[in-house]
Amino acid sequence: MADKRFHLGWFLQGSSVQSWGEPWTGTIGQDWMVPELFIDMARALERACFDYVLIEDSSYVGESFGGSRDVYLRNAIAVPRQDPSVVATLLARETRQIGIVPTFATFAYPPYLLARLVATLDQVSSGRIGWNAVTGSSDFAARNFGLDGLPEHDTRYDMADEYMQVVNGLWGSWEPGALLADTESGILVDPAKVHAVNHEGRYFRSRGPLNSGPCVQGRPVIAQAGGSPRGRAFAAQHADTIVASIKGTEGMKAYRDDIRARMAAAGRDPDSCKVLFLISPIIGETEEEAWARRRRRDAYNAENLHLRMAHLSKITNIDFAALPLDEPLGRLTTNGHQQSLDEFLRKAGNRTLREAMGLYNNTGSVELIGTPEQIAGRMGEAMEAVGGDGFLFSLPDVSRRTVAEVADGLVPALQRRGLMRKSYEHALFRDNLLAF
Repeated sequence: MADKRFHLGWFLQGSSVQSWGEPWTGTIGQDWMVPELFIDMARALERACFDYVLIEDSSYVGESFGGSRDVYLRNAIAVPRQDPSVVATLLARETRQIGIVPTFATFAYPPYLLARLVATLDQVSSGRIGWNAVTGSSDFAARNFGLDGLPEHDTRYDMADEYMQVVNGLWGSWEPGALLADTESGILVDPAKVHAVNHEGRYFRSRGPLNSGPCVQGRPVIAQAGGSPRGRAFAAQHADTIVASIKGTEGMKAYRDDIRARMAAAGRDPDSCKVLFLISPIIGETEEEAWARRRRRDAYNAENLHLRMAHLSKITNIDFAALPLDEPLGRLTTNGHQQSLDEFLRKAGNRTLREAMGLYNNTGSVELIGTPEQIAGRMGEAMEAVGGDGFLFSLPDVSRRTVAEVADGLVPALQRRGLMRKSYEHALFRDNLLAF
């Protein structure tokens, strides 16, 4: 009998203030600096046997909307935001089995620094660390690091290909078995199994070897969110798990089939990378309650159109405040998140900006509204239609309540249907990803 189970992760919108102004967030405005919410969340998701928590990140204060930082600061739109490596360390310390995946941008870290940092995280977590590899999308962020701006979109991926060559070389600079810890001979490390890298390429130079020692997993789990054609090529070459934001089961299947074909063409086993599709379920004890929550969310979004426009401005680098609300959008281009803009424009069609924003919602790849049993059934149907590999939760209102609704309400419903693991099969993050 075929294994019907699929993988689950959680896409956390940064190590930052969550759901500012939403009910059930408690005193998040005062206590966000100490990540008790994230620790509680990671423990709950570990009880629910999630594969991983991904900590999204950006390293700047938004100011794309109206040329001002005001709307971002007043409304906690991706700010304040702490360094994900510190939060990942704390989450790893407080859990035992779930994978932890911080985000680091290739433009912000020299390859040696990144390889050493991530190898250290993998060691202190006993082999449970991933790296969400991003190339960056904002000139504001680049300027924080002394750059004039970011290179063109596809050039960033050309640079990232070489970056991956360097960090993989550094992680491989310690061969398996290099650590002897032989008390009889007094030898800790076999020198014959530790090597320099001596990389000198077009964009990067690094001597090596790493002085931090080997990763527990050999190399960390690599996460990526390739949506554009160039991004898909990069993800197919390097990723162990992919964050995918594609609407509808037909589009989801086409995306996954494309990634798997690209992996096969690159000489990789397509089953070695798990494509997880973003979802944002609205859960109620009854279907009526769930739809009432949806209506409240829609009403809030309609009343706060500028907040959603500001968020879209931040990720696309387009000032939507400068565009007329009641005229067709026309052609827009970006050097930021191309997939996000393409998806927005596809849904917009010939509509006005106001109308298009009404369609721009965070329902995820498939709309999931109802009781835990109803949503579990729809998730199973969607995965059967797509072929795999799982879902990545991305909720706009992260609180202990919403985490409990997923971990203690929806997951048991999935487990009763045989769609979700009931225990971890392995100790290492990568092995759990590959378990089915």
